[in-house]
Amino acid sequence: MAKFFSSQDVKLLLEQHSRRLNSLKAASSVPEQYLSQIKTTSDNLAMQEVMNVLRGVPVDELTKQKKGLKIKPLLDNGYRTVADIYSSTPYRLASIRGISQDAAYTIIRIAKDFANKTFKEIHIKLSTDNKTKQATELVKNIHAYNLARPIVSSCNRYISEYEEQIDDLCKLVKPGKNALRWLFTSKATKERANFAYQKLTELWQGEYGSQTKALVNDLKSISTASASDAWADFAAQSPAYFSVLEDVNPGLLGTSDAVYGLPEELAQKIQDQCFFPDGLLCTLRRYQEWGVKYILHQERVLLGDEMGLGKTVQAIATIVSLKNTGATHFVVVCPASVLTNWCREIVKHSKLSVIKVHGSLRLAAMKDWIKRGGVAVTTYETTKYFKLDVNFQHTLTVVDEAHYIKNPEAQRTKNTLALCSHSPRLLFMTGTALENNVDEMITLIRFLQPRIASSVSRIAFMSSAPQFREKVALVYYRRKRDDVLTELPELIESKEWCALSKEEEVAYEDSLMTGHYMQARRVSWNVEDLHHSSKANRLLEIIEEAESEGRKVLVFSYFLDTIRKIYDFLGDRCLNPISGSVTPQRRQEIIDEFNDAPAGTVLISQIQSGGTGLNIQAASVVVICEPQLKPSIENQAISRAYRMGQVRNVLVYRLLCPETIDEKITAILEEKQAIFDAFADKSVAAKESLELDKTTFGELIKAEIDRINAKNGTSSNVSDEEVAAAFNE
Repeated sequence: MAKFFSSQDVKLLLEQHSRRLNSLKAASSVPEQYLSQIKTTSDNLAMQEVMNVLRGVPVDELTKQKKGLKIKPLLDNGYRTVADIYSSTPYRLASIRGISQDAAYTIIRIAKDFANKTFKEIHIKLSTDNKTKQATELVKNIHAYNLARPIVSSCNRYISEYEEQIDDLCKLVKPGKNALRWLFTSKATKERANFAYQKLTELWQGEYGSQTKALVNDLKSISTASASDAWADFAAQSPAYFSVLEDVNPGLLGTSDAVYGLPEELAQKIQDQCFFPDGLLCTLRRYQEWGVKYILHQERVLLGDEMGLGKTVQAIATIVSLKNTGATHFVVVCPASVLTNWCREIVKHSKLSVIKVHGSLRLAAMKDWIKRGGVAVTTYETTKYFKLDVNFQHTLTVVDEAHYIKNPEAQRTKNTLALCSHSPRLLFMTGTALENNVDEMITLIRFLQPRIASSVSRIAFMSSAPQFREKVALVYYRRKRDDVLTELPELIESKEWCALSKEEEVAYEDSLMTGHYMQARRVSWNVEDLHHSSKANRLLEIIEEAESEGRKVLVFSYFLDTIRKIYDFLGDRCLNPISGSVTPQRRQEIIDEFNDAPAGTVLISQIQSGGTGLNIQAASVVVICEPQLKPSIENQAISRAYRMGQVRNVLVYRLLCPETIDEKITAILEEKQAIFDAFADKSVAAKESLELDKTTFGELIKAEIDRINAKNGTSSNVSDEEVAAAFNE
């Protein structure tokens, strides 16, 4: 029988397939290599921080560990800090007159012990504002590892699918390697060899050959990725980088304790809880995966994680896991302002189907959801239209911003709970610190776990005691940003005191003396032309500086007229403002525009609207136009930018005018905060509200009027009723 190939052809083809399979197999070790490099480079980065600490420790600190050490010879020879000692050797120290060999070894040992203790306490941070050599090397290695994993996964898939087939075909074609042997080969063997050669050629020239070649080349190209590519990828998906770092070097970010106060027995059960992430399109942080396991295990819970920790992603991951175990129907109830954002986040982070149940098509959407399943996303207002069959069950109801239903008598509470009655699992979520309002916490717990609520109601006064915490831990779980997002870049807050011009001063005093007390809170912004506003001019300087540093700016104000004036003042620098009248969908569109906009772009928002429920990590500069009467509102606004995914230091500027109501409001709130922080028992401290009430605001107004009267030699009075009316504007 004729041969379709030459002996040389067979040898070449076999060699090609052998090399390719070996390359694919070699790929499996690549991720481990990068993991080793990540461990090394992260240790180096941590050690850099250790050395920074040691450079601040004088060498005479060594004598506290070992009395009798001679320090003067060290000082005389230029050894000033423990870092200098650590970088030296026993030989060098022993060469110094007055330092014996034994003393040299002792000194070096003490310095290393000091370094080791410091190392254990060091937590590293990665930020695009601090691209040191060590940080860049670490980011490049994690970038390479993240690129390698899917490539290696594909390599393993091709090995699994084709290796056995190729081995079998190679055995069949081997008789064709030798011309002499071919002459004495049976017809059947020759037919098999010809067939095998044809199939091996088809494989090499087809998908297998082209795709595996591309994979091998892609794997080789990883090592040539630039530092700028790595940092750009880090900026786009920093949580994935920190997740890898947590796994490779636990504790280096300061997040090694995933339990966060849970009782030991419960913690172990949660650790063993199964979680099925197939279909989840994002990487969970360690604390987030733990939160998902807690939700799955406890079934009816209140997740109180601080703002910016990814409660939404944890809810989505929970739904994904439940879907992978056979569940089909889920509901998310949220404020109308974040409805669109919820739908987008589900699509972005999972393969779940989403049905928006809201607006004029709500009933049709609801029928579609009942028929097809998926995640129905609706609003508190729309819950009243959910008329479900008494026997209809969905697996999980997620209630976002659960403090909206803290009043059991409110209709939206009743409607929401009626919807919740159709699901065995409930997930309430709120970033509001309910520890400071125990009654509200217990109300929400009662909706979830009545028995636990009854047991803690009797000891509510002991809300800071371990036994209270242990009881509520079965249903209430809260992590704080400082506990789990230790890698966040620095939050730098500053007060920008803007001296009033004569024009501004006159406008401010007129507003007070004529009874326009809320107008006084618009100090500097209430001038007719903002070119004459000290705050506006300082804002412009901040924006220009931000642009030069490649940053974008968020501007918040309580007052709509201030927002309109700033919008007109900034012109093309500014996108359309966000206020209460802007629909949720349009808000998200504006944020999308902001994300894609160049450096120096400004997004202005009414602080009550844009300060909650939105993720705006594209901004790293936050400007607050006037002090708020509720500090929590300011904190929420800052958290729009300062949250998980932020890779730049966040700069917060509070625009204030001296010798005005700004100064007095700021001083009182700082005093209240100081008192609050001094209490070990925050629930007791919380009885003294951090907010400014009508009475306090009235006293500030009266004090300002008295000051102006004294300054101008005039006299006027203000009634409590007038102040109260202004307070409620």
